[in-house]
Amino acid sequence: MNSNNPALGRGFGQGQQHASWNTAPAPSAGDLNEMYNRPAYTPPARFMTLDDVVLRTAATLGVVIGVGAVAWILELNAVALPAALIGFVLALVITFKQSTNPALILTYAATQGLFLGAISRVFNDLYEGIAIQAVVGTAGVFAGMLVVYKTGAIRVTPKFTRWLLGALIGVVVLSLVNLIASFFTPGGLGLRDASNPALAIGFSLLCIGIAAFTFLLDFDMIDKGIRQGAPERFAWYAAFGLTVTLVWLYLEILRLLSYLRD
Repeated sequence: MNSNNPALGRGFGQGQQHASWNTAPAPSAGDLNEMYNRPAYTPPARFMTLDDVVLRTAATLGVVIGVGAVAWILELNAVALPAALIGFVLALVITFKQSTNPALILTYAATQGLFLGAISRVFNDLYEGIAIQAVVGTAGVFAGMLVVYKTGAIRVTPKFTRWLLGALIGVVVLSLVNLIASFFTPGGLGLRDASNPALAIGFSLLCIGIAAFTFLLDFDMIDKGIRQGAPERFAWYAAFGLTVTLVWLYLEILRLLSYLRD
């Protein structure tokens, strides 16, 4: 039967041409060897999505909160300083290596949970209800900066990034100098000395402001990673960045509230 469709008409009813389609040359020994040695097909890696970042961040913060609750209930004050030091070292390693290792990041979260749980219990024993106030304040700043980023009220430009990184480095250097000075002089430079409330409150407000603006860099990093097709595992590094900023912001708000209580 003939067909009016030229694609179907070619070959059907024409025995010679139809036969030629079924007479493919047999593969040689070299072809078979090449097919045997060909690497197995590996599907392309999945790209990072916003859901990936949300889930990894929730897991990381879940570890912080869970371990922190244990440290609060058991009053593990003795582990606060070692946990803080270990967490600081892990943060440096993850940051400079840009590690996406879930075990390393969750270990960092556990150390921060120990530190925050213990230190929050100490502050809350001195100033009743201060811990929950700090949690509410941290959540409020986070939500506010998310709105600022989404509305484009503050754009993350290269100039803004350089300015913020410079301010961040300056605050870290001042904090380290103040800590070293406190070993030789009571109160150090006075940046964390409640007996000098004006300077202590001013420095805490500066740190809170820089921490809040750091959220914009975190949001921009996540947004660019999604748009540029970052691999799925990069969501762990994004979750780490958000956790670092949240922990720092919480501590600064806790300090500020303690100064105001005094």
